[in-house]
Amino acid sequence: MSIKNKRIGVILMTYGSPKTLADIPQYLKNIHGSPLIHITQEQAAALQKELHKQNNNYHFYVKAGMRFSQPFIAEVIQEIADHIEYIIGIIMSPQYSPIIMSGYIHSVENAVKMLHHKKIHYTIAKDWHMQLYFIQALTERVQEALHRFPPDIRKHISVLFSAHSMPKRVIDKDPDYINQLKETAAAVAQQAGLPTSRWMFCYQSAGHTPEEWLKPDFADIMPQLNAKGQKHILIAPVQFLSDHLEILYDIDIAAREQAEKYGIQFARITSLNISPVFIKALAAVVKN
Repeated sequence: MSIKNKRIGVILMTYGSPKTLADIPQYLKNIHGSPLIHITQEQAAALQKELHKQNNNYHFYVKAGMRFSQPFIAEVIQEIADHIEYIIGIIMSPQYSPIIMSGYIHSVENAVKMLHHKKIHYTIAKDWHMQLYFIQALTERVQEALHRFPPDIRKHISVLFSAHSMPKRVIDKDPDYINQLKETAAAVAQQAGLPTSRWMFCYQSAGHTPEEWLKPDFADIMPQLNAKGQKHILIAPVQFLSDHLEILYDIDIAAREQAEKYGIQFARITSLNISPVFIKALAAVVKN
């Protein structure tokens, strides 16, 4: 490993979600988000097991920390501070933007500053959008999904690699973030053996505001595919790492309705969740 400390805290950081109805009002003051806490905690448990298997001389405390709901990042760091010498923060988005992700960094910085009794060094993993195990894990999901279709249909399916849309004004300040998303999509398509004619990159989950959002949106593509006679699509998110609102509603319900409106049969890949290959990807991020 590139770090020398023997006791390491690893924080998997994501937005968070309300656990109970009573939590919703406070949560909605912070963010309109997704029910993903328990999956992130499962990922943390699987990662801890994988890290201990790979590194017998180290002791890892792997936890899930949320920005906008419990367990908050600061609470998690406070909880494990007496047991660790070093913190590695992993933002649960492989593509990195200093603008979009800055809140996670500030959360860790502020939490460490509050540890008046102990000085702990930390690092935040930046982009890992081309990490080989991550690309492999997504490729496996795409191939598994394609094989759900009969062979005569499979070879004609259009694969749509999607990412969460953003206001154009945000991305204008950080175009490299979109480049990373597209690089991930291209790498997975290549490994899955998809010719360029059978896949494309698109956006989903755009906000309902008057400002300009990124295009092409999933809904805009459906009439185009219908006009070309395409009757089957597979959607593969390249940014989301677990089942949550943008998967279970925005894709499974809203996107499906948009596809079926044009007579297109819809499917999506299984989310990465605790895929063993994906957990190896997280372990590689920790070691790097």
